Amino acid sequence: MTYINRVQSTEYRVQSTEYRLQSTDYRVQITMKNSVTHTKSKAFAVRIIRFYKYLTEKKKEYILAKQILRSGTSIGANVRESYSAQSNADFTHKLQIALKEADETAYWLELLVESEIITEDMFNSLSTDLKEVTSLLAA
Repeated sequence: MTYINRVQSTEYRVQSTEYRLQSTDYRVQITMKNSVTHTKSKAFAVRIIRFYKYLTEKKKEYILAKQILRSGTSIGANVRESYSAQSNADFTHKLQIALKEADETAYWLELLVESEIITEDMFNSLSTDLKEVTSLLAA
């Protein structure tokens, strides 16, 4: 984790892999693009896009595919949006939205496996990745 601490008005000291900027009114945490949460949520989004293609092309499932595409890619989008948060509260809010989207994605995955559109193995694989992202967001 990288922290940039204000030493004087124009000096900053780097301490690890995340950036933390301070001002007199609020503190904003800006995560670098290579943070674990960003990397995992983006990789999950790419996996969801490929899963969407599979559902629409091979399984001819369009409604649930579109739902999981929206919620599954929204996780990473909200993580990315948290980089430009204007306050700690805004930063936290963006990550809470990402967590809600992850929960919605889990719901769509459950529906897909329970309706036998996808196999138990596919569900377990995607669910494992989703749980990993969720645990990072909840930390």
